Amino acid sequence: MRIVAFLIAAGVACAQSTNPQQLFRDAVAAQQRGNDALAVRKYQELLKNYPDSLEVRANLGAALAKLNRYDEAIEQYRAVLAKKENAGLRLNLALAYYKKGALRDAVQQLNTLRAAQPDDARVATLLADCYASLGQDESVIATLKPVEAAHPDDLSVAWLLGSALIRAGHRREGLDRVDRVAREGNRPEAYLLAGRTALKMNEFERARDYAAAAAHLNPRLPGVDTLRGTVLSYLGDTEGAAAALRAAVEADPKDFEAQLGLGAVLHTNRDLAGAREHLQRALQFKPGSTVARYEWARLERTEGQVEAAARDFEKVVHGDPTWAQPHVELAALYFRLNRQEDGEKERAIFDRLTAEQQK
Repeated sequence: MRIVAFLIAAGVACAQSTNPQQLFRDAVAAQQRGNDALAVRKYQELLKNYPDSLEVRANLGAALAKLNRYDEAIEQYRAVLAKKENAGLRLNLALAYYKKGALRDAVQQLNTLRAAQPDDARVATLLADCYASLGQDESVIATLKPVEAAHPDDLSVAWLLGSALIRAGHRREGLDRVDRVAREGNRPEAYLLAGRTALKMNEFERARDYAAAAAHLNPRLPGVDTLRGTVLSYLGDTEGAAAALRAAVEADPKDFEAQLGLGAVLHTNRDLAGAREHLQRALQFKPGSTVARYEWARLERTEGQVEAAARDFEKVVHGDPTWAQPHVELAALYFRLNRQEDGEKERAIFDRLTAEQQK
């Protein structure tokens, strides 16, 4: 927080005593040394006799904020801003709201600053970060795209904008920016997000390379083994996938994606007992997951539990009726159960969905 390093205004510096001036200097000195608790006491003592001193209130707010006493800091900042506009102080107010977790109040203050300083990258990135935390990705994009043109080398802008674009479904556009942050900033979390995005785009080799880069920079990065294992399973390396996913599960037993992926890979490797163990855990974490239910139904089918598998595939197609593959799986089971009409119906749905996807 910025210190207002002025002496007290003319009304304070009266001829009768130099004590107020010295007290102010002592408070500023304490604040600059990092002794904010002492500074707060001295500023509060000054305010008892000089409640209209804006400089004292501004500095008191900064010291209170450093002590995480955000409500009191906000009170001081607002008192000053009610009498005199100051961009630095308004930014301090926004930061106090931000650190307190009052993001909508922070957004209000930052938008006021942004209107006066549209090209200020710091204000824009802080505002975008607030929007991102509020789940307003389109607002992040609208805030940062104009700033990006003026600050093309700012990796903070690129990271926030790229991440928001990916979450909003603009994967290719977002990946371009996140890739640059990863390479130029050497940031493992950016490589991880790039890998996850490439995986969703079915660019498996690229996703594998991103995962390897993230793991090289930070082998303990949460999620990196899950990504590696998932990518390797798509590339047909089921042994490598199982090893990576086991490492992910050991690091975080509550990792749903790792439990699900490991269960599916073990099923492929014919370790049915292991598959059952990990798929059960995945379903415990997310009982409503159609993907986990789908893998469980496939395991039941392999184990010969045809009726149970059919019931679970029915749950899958009910939960995600536009997913084509479960329909053909269910059709095959209906035919085995001599439910010909139901089987023909599911196969027709599969054919229709497949044709729509090809178009």
